[in-house]
Amino acid sequence: MQRLPAFALSLLVAACASNGRHPPEKPATVDSTVFRIEPVRPVSALLPIALAAEPPHEAGDFRASDLVELTALDPAIRLDIRYAGARNFLGTPLYSQPRAFLQRPAAEALARVRRALAADGYGLLVHDGYRPWYVTKMFWDATPPDMHRFVADPAQGSRHNRGCAVDLTLFDLETGRELDMPSGYDEFSERAYPAYAGGSADARAHRDLLRRRMETEGFTVYEYEWWHFDYRDWKSYPIGNVRFEDIAATR
Repeated sequence: MQRLPAFALSLLVAACASNGRHPPEKPATVDSTVFRIEPVRPVSALLPIALAAEPPHEAGDFRASDLVELTALDPAIRLDIRYAGARNFLGTPLYSQPRAFLQRPAAEALARVRRALAADGYGLLVHDGYRPWYVTKMFWDATPPDMHRFVADPAQGSRHNRGCAVDLTLFDLETGRELDMPSGYDEFSERAYPAYAGGSADARAHRDLLRRRMETEGFTVYEYEWWHFDYRDWKSYPIGNVRFEDIAATR
């Protein structure tokens, strides 16, 4: 834990690099396409608490973590890492780098999904993969209790923490345009449910195609979020709390 204060500083610097001030709790301009909540406590106050906390202890025989950077494995996968900027439900950067990792079997399965979708004329746009545990704690502590079904309980850990969950959507290969879906990413509403029957027929068709392709390669959709998929081997990996910078340093 010796490096936590330095990392806390790096995140705060990343959040404020453009203006040299303390990180705002809300962005100066609000993107109406991004769902936002009012944090229970300021994110800047939650960060040092999360960094100082320890993930839950787990007993068991786990596989060694083998996190792979998605764009290194398959450069055709596009990224839109919302938690590395302000376009997320908390309105402030939570990651210091816009990168995405998965455990190797999950990453290779996702590359197969991408290739199958290319035959349909679509590509994959990834919003998130492996997530350090301290960020999961921040999400939980910042979110009102009546919305906790949309965020993972840090006492249990997240499948994102294990490197076996991915948040993603589709884009059109010809135009590069992100496809319409029944809800926006990270929207805390019933429209985000995979079985939601509202919205346009095209949006539901896009959502269902993504689900079919992902399920073919061993992923399962989360019951409250059409964009969130868990890989079948998630139980085989421990909860992780390593920073993105440290993954790069050890590979």
